Order: sequence, then structure tokens, then C-alpha cells
Amino acid sequence: MNDRIQKVKPSGIRRFFDIANEMDHVISLSIGEPDFSTPWHVRQAGIESLEKGRTWYTPNRGFAELRQEICNYFQRRFHVSYDASSDVLVTVGGSEAIDLAIRTIIAPGDEVLIPQPCFVCYEPMVQMAQGVPVIIETKEENSFRLTPEELLSHISPKTKMLILPYPNNPTGGVMRRQDLEKVAEIVRERNLFVLSDEIYGELTYGGEPHVSFAEVQDMKERTVVISGFSKAYAMTGWRLGYALGPSPIIGQMTKLHQYAIMSAPTTAQYAAIEALKNGDEDIEYMRRQYDMRRRLLVDGLREMGLSCFEPEGAFYVFPCIKSTGLSSEEFCERLIYSERVAVVPGTAFGECGEGFIRVSYSYSLKHLTEALGRMKRFVASLRNEGGEK
Repeated sequence: MNDRIQKVKPSGIRRFFDIANEMDHVISLSIGEPDFSTPWHVRQAGIESLEKGRTWYTPNRGFAELRQEICNYFQRRFHVSYDASSDVLVTVGGSEAIDLAIRTIIAPGDEVLIPQPCFVCYEPMVQMAQGVPVIIETKEENSFRLTPEELLSHISPKTKMLILPYPNNPTGGVMRRQDLEKVAEIVRERNLFVLSDEIYGELTYGGEPHVSFAEVQDMKERTVVISGFSKAYAMTGWRLGYALGPSPIIGQMTKLHQYAIMSAPTTAQYAAIEALKNGDEDIEYMRRQYDMRRRLLVDGLREMGLSCFEPEGAFYVFPCIKSTGLSSEEFCERLIYSERVAVVPGTAFGECGEGFIRVSYSYSLKHLTEALGRMKRFVASLRNEGGEK
């Protein structure tokens, strides 16, 4: 077997999800899965496509109407114009789009800058493309944002790409316009490509909307934007994402997609057209609900004595558990076996996640309230046994 593949570690997120599935009465806050059903009008569009027998292959790049609606969405939401005929590729989830972009741009030995903590897929995908991951540790005191100083200190003559995973999974950190503009200056000066994963772009809180990196001056032509329908539209199981970028790059990504996948699911594409046309109110409703849950979870974790950064995007909190004296793995294992609550150790998102856990609030208020009660009891028991440091 391929040594490179054998050396890639399995996802640390799934381990605790799998444990939870084998136990009774577990509240799992481990997976980034919206508890909302896909909005009815979106499901109805998918059902109608099946009833009418629309089950054939689609064009490799995706339906022309869907690609146009993606461009319309980016124009009205971020004021960035793309050509639907050449700048868009519809993929099987955002993860496929990330993989295609990395394999298209990265040659063996090229270095890729990855701010961590971050989603689990970037580092192994770079390794599988024979690139070299260069980890940039972001810090809680900087709100888990990538600073210009951190970026500059990790650039070398071999650096080709920067990955921007914002809004961030697992921390909930975001990059505001002024932050992105400082990064853009360096990207321009050092002639880097950027992969901007904006799958959580619709889920930001606090009054300032998400800014796409492609909005920043001169960045559109050197950026591949990744997004999709899983998070904002509660369409995880439909497996639909997309990439936007310069036509030469999208063209080469399409070639990989053509041979490996052929086309994204037909029914999902019809549903996505409806979501983009008429789903803005659905997004806003879910965003308000997430915001309510976010505040409940942050307050609850702080009340039990855990330091907790207030997330400004996505639907995760990333509390610090160092005061308990346990490692991230130990905390999560003891929590699930003693109180039947599943969360994810911070180390699943990079070594710098040690001392933190990820808790998803993409679940109902009832489940979150019950989980907080169990976690409070667990943390209190640790202190009673003299575990606090």
C-alpha cells in the first residue's frame, strides 16, 4: 500500500462520535451537523426533480443554472463578480473542492501555510498531494486570528499557498476586513495563492457580516474560494459544495473532478438552485437560533469555571480545560464515560489544540441545557478529587 496514505492519521472528530454511537443516553455535541431539517421548499425542489425523472448526469461543472445562481449569490452578498461559464465548479461537498484546489496548485515539495487549530482535512490533503504542510499556531489572545507577524515568520522561498479557514472550525474565530487587508498585502508581496474556505461565511455574529477574501483588492485573481450548502442551508447529507476562482485554475480542477467524480448529485443540484433563489430567510432564521445557543453555551461553560473564548462565527465553542489538570483526550474520554456527553479534543485540530475541547452548538437548546448540566457535574467532580491546578 501507499506509504503516504498509511501515514495519514484518521480523523480525530469521528473517534468520539463512534464511541457515542455505541453507548446509550449519550448527548453528542461532537459533529458539526445542523439539527435543523433542510428547509421544506428546498426539499420539495429535490423531490420534484425525482418525480419528474430528472435523474441523469449533469455537466461536469454542474448545471449552468446552479452555477449562475452561485455567481448571483456572490454578487449580491459580497459584491464579487464571477463568470458562471468558467469560474465555478460544483463539487461533492466543500471537502472535494478543497482537495481539487490543493492537488491542482501544489507540486511536490511546495509549502502550504495552514493556520491551526483548524478543520482536520487540510494537512492530510497537502501531504497526499506531496506538498509540505507548514503549521502556523494561532493564539487565543489574538482571538485565534492569523496575524501578519505570524504569517511573515513562516514564509519561505518554497511557500506557494496560504489556507484561510475562516470563519474557523473549531474555534469560531473570524477575520474582519482590516485583518484580511493586512494578510492581502503580504500575499501580494510574496506572490502566494490563497485557498479561502468560507463554508461558514453565513454564520457570523455580532453585527459585522463575513468578508470574503476575494472581496479584498487584487485578491480575487489569486484566490480559490470554497463554500457549499451543508452549514448555512442545513444540507449536510445532500453533499454539495463549490469552488470559485480564476478560470485557468477552475479549468484544471474540473479535469480532476471529471475523472474522479464526473458530476455532483443531480437531485442535490436542483435543491441547491432553490436554496440560492429563495433561502435567504432560512439562513437568517437559523443564524438567530445559533446565536442564542452560542450565548447559552459560552455563559454555561464560564459559569462552571472553564475559560471560554467567545466565538464570532461558525457553530462551535473552544473552551480551555487546562484548569482541570487533564489533557484534552483525557477530559473527553472521562466525560463521555462518566456523564454520557461527547465532545472533541482540541488536538483533533492540531497539536496546538491541546488544553482545549470543541463543543458544537448545532443542537437544540434542550440538548445543550442537559449537556451543560452534565458537564458542570463532571467538572465539579474533578475539583472535588483535587484535580484542579
